Amino acid sequence: AFIKQFTVGENHPATSDRDLQSLRQTIIDFLQNHSREAKPPACPSLEPTLTEEVFSLFKKPNQHYTAIIFESGSSYLGREVILDLGQYENIAIKRVLNSETDLLEKLGITSVPSLYLIYPNGSHGLINNLKPLRSFFSSHLKSLLGVRRKLASSLPLLQQRRPGNTNFKEWKESKLYMADLESGLHYLFRVELATHKTLEGAELRTLKDIVILLAKLFPGRQPVMKSLETLQVWLWSLPLDRIPYNAILDLLNNKMHISGQFLPSRLQWVGCQGSQVGLRGYTCSFWKLFHTLTVQAAAQPRALLNTGFEDNPRVVLQIMQKYVQDFFGCRACAEHFQEMARASLDSVKSQDEAVLWLWEKHNVVNARLAGDLSEDPQFPKVQWPTPALCPACHKATQGPSAWDKMQVLHFLKQHYGSHNLIHTYLEEADNTDEQEAQGGGEAFPKEAAWEANKGQDPQKSLGAKSKGLDHLIAKEDSVIDPGKRPAGSVIEQEGNQALSFLGVGFSNIDMSLCIVLYVASSLFLMIMFFFFHVRSKCWKVRHNRPYV
Repeated sequence: AFIKQFTVGENHPATSDRDLQSLRQTIIDFLQNHSREAKPPACPSLEPTLTEEVFSLFKKPNQHYTAIIFESGSSYLGREVILDLGQYENIAIKRVLNSETDLLEKLGITSVPSLYLIYPNGSHGLINNLKPLRSFFSSHLKSLLGVRRKLASSLPLLQQRRPGNTNFKEWKESKLYMADLESGLHYLFRVELATHKTLEGAELRTLKDIVILLAKLFPGRQPVMKSLETLQVWLWSLPLDRIPYNAILDLLNNKMHISGQFLPSRLQWVGCQGSQVGLRGYTCSFWKLFHTLTVQAAAQPRALLNTGFEDNPRVVLQIMQKYVQDFFGCRACAEHFQEMARASLDSVKSQDEAVLWLWEKHNVVNARLAGDLSEDPQFPKVQWPTPALCPACHKATQGPSAWDKMQVLHFLKQHYGSHNLIHTYLEEADNTDEQEAQGGGEAFPKEAAWEANKGQDPQKSLGAKSKGLDHLIAKEDSVIDPGKRPAGSVIEQEGNQALSFLGVGFSNIDMSLCIVLYVASSLFLMIMFFFFHVRSKCWKVRHNRPYV
């Protein structure tokens, strides 16, 4: 805790009853019993507060919250919460012992531990319905408006360069928003896949697998599901080892003008919106998407019949692992996820275990990234679900294993189930251009400058309309001298460039298939013609009668 003089610490011999809880309490006692000279400057005061000092808090106005925890003399809850909130601003925490009977009687405290809160506007009151657990007290205080983790000295400069979110949408943490899931699909298909000009080998197999998964399990609207199903049939019907990304983009953008098919082309973050541009967004949506798929796989065990995935309870997690490895933009995140998957993914034996596995690993990632530069100060990374969101998920014990996994599983199935989906802020197929003109949705290029983080112009990696990509390809081809173009580039140009035929968008693959079918049909008709022609001649010769 930033001590002034170097020290190797003190040895405390372990005993047979030494567990994590007793070790934590020993450390707290050690911190509290420091003398003033040896006390680390970053360590907050853990001493109990006297009645006179508490009364003075009600008299002077403060710009921050003041939390008073009433507890017994043997309790460690107040000191643990003080240490938990030590790195947070806009809140001060005091602990008062239940021996201060006059103060407890005056404030109406009838049991301990209890939490009494003084608000910045001067109002105050007892906080009810909190379990007597450190996690419940800490989570409630961290969720107060304006209470956030203290930023490092270099972070405010970074935050000042990021524009704030001026189009903040109203949302509920207890709900799942279809706009987040559809925006995640848009980013997945039109951003991360766009970094691959051609899909082949393992990457193509991963794309086919994830499209099957989405077409069977994604709880989307009918036009979105039709788009995913069309993409699934198209990918599996092509006998090709290499597929250009632009051909996939043309299908996603519905250049064939198939009725009733639509995939949103704008980012509409609701439950995943950040306080500043570039925070949360796709990473939040990616987690929500695969949480939803694991829950849907558990709720619909027959949905994957005849796909080759029906007998594999780990299929959603394995496809997620392959996608993260092949396409996910954050390579450090991808490597960390691969390490977690290699360590414990094989232990998953059922669909319910798959749901819990992904939840556990998501909390591991939250713990690893808490306080990171990528963390949104208004939405700190905490262990989820919080006690406020799911009180039954937390056991009424003080030990480190505070999760009730059966309750967690029930909560996850309810939270990510189809019945909890909210269909607000959605982009419609008929008014996409109108929304864009009116600013109804968040334009992708502005968002991608922060979120894609791939070191390239997002306009070159994504076009909501494939005309933008066609324009870029044509522009690049015009720069290259045709006489100096390498032989391989001719093949790549044929694979990537889309054609326009009679006003309808057809790729070279579509035209090639039409030509092959035309030639095959012509040959078949010619063979049948000659067959019947020769047969008719033989019949005439065999049955010919001489004239008299």
